[in-house]
Amino acid sequence: MTASSEPVPMTKVLIYGGKTGWIGGMLHDLMKKNYADVEVVLGSSRLENRADVEKELDEVKPTHVLNAAGITGRPNIDWCEDHKPETVRTNVIGTLNCSDICSMKNIHCTVYATGCIFKYDDAHPLGSGIGFTEESLPNFSDSWYSETKGYMEQMLKEYPTSLILRVRMPISDDLFHRNFVTKIAKYDRIVNIPNSMTVLTEMLPASIGMATTGLTGVYNFTNPGVISHNEVMDLYTKHIDPTYTYSNFTVEEQAKVIKAGRSNNELDTTKFMRDLPEGIVINDIKTAVDLCFQRMKVNLTTLGWLPDNLPAEFKRN
Repeated sequence: MTASSEPVPMTKVLIYGGKTGWIGGMLHDLMKKNYADVEVVLGSSRLENRADVEKELDEVKPTHVLNAAGITGRPNIDWCEDHKPETVRTNVIGTLNCSDICSMKNIHCTVYATGCIFKYDDAHPLGSGIGFTEESLPNFSDSWYSETKGYMEQMLKEYPTSLILRVRMPISDDLFHRNFVTKIAKYDRIVNIPNSMTVLTEMLPASIGMATTGLTGVYNFTNPGVISHNEVMDLYTKHIDPTYTYSNFTVEEQAKVIKAGRSNNELDTTKFMRDLPEGIVINDIKTAVDLCFQRMKVNLTTLGWLPDNLPAEFKRN
């Protein structure tokens, strides 16, 4: 959908997932830094508890809600395979509660969802440059996490006040354990498949801009283009640890050591780039990841991890 002709000014933001969540915490810091005139409140309700959410919305009276709450499992989405009710409770019931109540109260709600609901297929072949669009129906259900997210999106998009952002393999300027780079850096072997990915330093400010202008509906929320796992780790070696080495294995070999399948796809960002608010710059994924590692090098040096003090979990024997 396009932006409302007269969007409600952003004066008070309620963030769910901001107290303990990774992306929610980043959104809180971003708002505090760049939007000093906007009051920011961290939600305390568990979204599956509908009455609590409704009460909190009535008490806080936000103009906008940023919903980054959810379960991805620890250490990864394999956890969801053994905790299916818990996954549904948070990722489906909770998310729908939030969007439903916001719709009833005419509050703009941005949902940080997932694009891991697709896999390359005959109509979108690997390496073809043909990406899944916002109108594409989910075709990936090899993990419970992705299957439930696919169901949920079909319902979420019917709420006229919700902006649904399909995040994929999010990358940050540090080695936080949720960072896609951190995850694959710790693996002995990685698959080498081009994917759409989301560099959060560039993309999260874009999401605030989209909410401010009143955009709603589904958006592929990734930097344009694709980058392979090997290309990511080659940049890690270039900027962070020149002694780091990795090896590859096939998707079939990977399947033997994981419980849930992993989504690999390319998302079409034409709509996202077309509707971006003025003044927001989004780089193609390869440029964005390179710049991300340059910032990471500065951050890790300040932290004292570089040049030669990376934690043992990141080192290769």
